[in-house]
Formats: sequence, C-alpha cells, structure tokens
Amino acid sequence: MKPIVLASTSPYRRMLLERVLPDFITAAPQVDETPRANETAQALVERLAIAKAQALREQFPKHVLIGSDQVAVVGDKILGKPGSVANAISQLQAANGKAVTFCTGLAVYDSENQALQSCVEPFAVQFRQLSDAEIQGYVELEQPLNCAGSFKSEGLGISLFEKMQGDDPNSLIGLPLIKLLAMLRKWHINPLVIRK
Repeated sequence: MKPIVLASTSPYRRMLLERVLPDFITAAPQVDETPRANETAQALVERLAIAKAQALREQFPKHVLIGSDQVAVVGDKILGKPGSVANAISQLQAANGKAVTFCTGLAVYDSENQALQSCVEPFAVQFRQLSDAEIQGYVELEQPLNCAGSFKSEGLGISLFEKMQGDDPNSLIGLPLIKLLAMLRKWHINPLVIRK
C-alpha cells in the first residue's frame, strides 16, 4: 500500500483520519485560498481540495495525498474561518435561525500515477434562534476562530442547532470519511483488509 499523506495541518482532520487509518503523514500545503470572481462555494472547495493534494506531489512522489477544504454558505454568502472573535460573532449572527450549508471539498491524488478523484460533500444545519448572550457565550467558551462558520459541531456547537441533514456528519468537521474510504477502496486501499 502506498504511503498516505494528509495535506492539512488541521487537528480536526487529523483526528478524523486517525479513526480509520492507522498510519499516515501530515504535511502543510502552500495554497492561496482566495476565492475567484463569481466562484461558487462548491467550485471553490473542490478546486482548493485538489490544489492542496497536488501541492505536495513533488515532496511525496509515490504517495496518495488527501486534500480537503470547507466553507459555510448562508443564503448566497460564503463564510470561511472567522479568524477573530468579532468575525465569529458576526458569522453566528448571520446564521442565527437560518439553514446553513457546509460544503466540503475532498480530493485524493496518486502522485505516482497522477490519478485524481474529487467530490464535494454538502451537509446542512438548521440554527435555532439564538440570543446575543448565547452567541457571545459560545464564542468565549469554545473559541471557534479556525472553524468555517464559527462553530465546532463535535463540541458545544451542537447546542446551536435545531437539526442536521446530510450523508456523513464527519464532513461537518472537515473530512467526509464515508466518501474518502470509498475513494481509497477504488485504489485497493482498505483499512479493513490486513496485509501481511
């Protein structure tokens, strides 16, 4: 089996991948994440996921590289990582009482054969009506400044929702494991099959 590289320094993606793959490398891809003019959320995250995976091809020439990117969409507005408390509060106020779709781009790239698989996995959450005190309290308690949409669904962020809808709740955290494992199986990489 070829060595696997997670093209990300996200602790959340690393934690998710550790659930299903016992052995992989993490590396930071250098990718400009600036959206292009009139680029949709789906096109943006798929392009960036591919770019992240392929950015490491020279450093890892005989590997399987996994790239991922995520944004939140409220109406027609794309929300990335807030980066500050003020932006996190603003994002949560914008999402308050609304449906928010999280688009997670996923790319799996075989650097030796230059083979690529990619997809976009959507996941929707319905925010409940939140008070200003709840929004402020949540941001102070969990500091979700490096999370698209300003919350961590694996933590206290779950208290912000009325309901969730999608095929894979892992995609909400940043790595759609169901799709990832299906892509890996296409290339005969299966964590359930023990090789001796």
